[in-house]
Amino acid sequence: MTEDDHQDDNTLLQGMLAGDEESFAALYVRRQGAVYRFALHMTGSAALAEDVTQEVFLALLNSGRRYNPTRGTLASFLYGIARNFVLRKLERDRSESQAVAEEPACEEDLLDDLTRRETIERVRRAVISLPPSYREVIVLCDLENASYEEAAAALDCPIGTVRSRLSRGRVMLAQKLEKVWCAARSVS
Repeated sequence: MTEDDHQDDNTLLQGMLAGDEESFAALYVRRQGAVYRFALHMTGSAALAEDVTQEVFLALLNSGRRYNPTRGTLASFLYGIARNFVLRKLERDRSESQAVAEEPACEEDLLDDLTRRETIERVRRAVISLPPSYREVIVLCDLENASYEEAAAALDCPIGTVRSRLSRGRVMLAQKLEKVWCAARSVS
């Protein structure tokens, strides 16, 4: 994210807080996708990700004045809000983590499409099976390309903690994926 993006986010937020609906709409369009993807990767459920995204932007409308630009970017602030909603939803509803499958593009590519989907689903399940503190840094840094600083601000922890959790989370994920691939090869 460039300094211009950071400044533009702040300008849009100030407009939104002053009651400008266009500023809110522009901010929503700009940041909604990243918040949704974060929630989707954290929960594995499109429905939960949609709920979290909606709740994040409602929270921004209601308490956007709490944002402090000296503590991090607006994107980090939104990830932090999303993280809190995701963790609450996961605690309340552990049994509802299902991913929505897409229809194959065409019949002739069915086998390739099924193989690709199966691989994506295995990776998604492996990520979701990580403990939340490791999952959130993997999602933020590896899947959402957040910087260490942005992740630290979103998670309200030191950068060193982000780095160590990311390192440990990657090792855990690699071990889980290795087990999955070995099991898949022994079946085929």
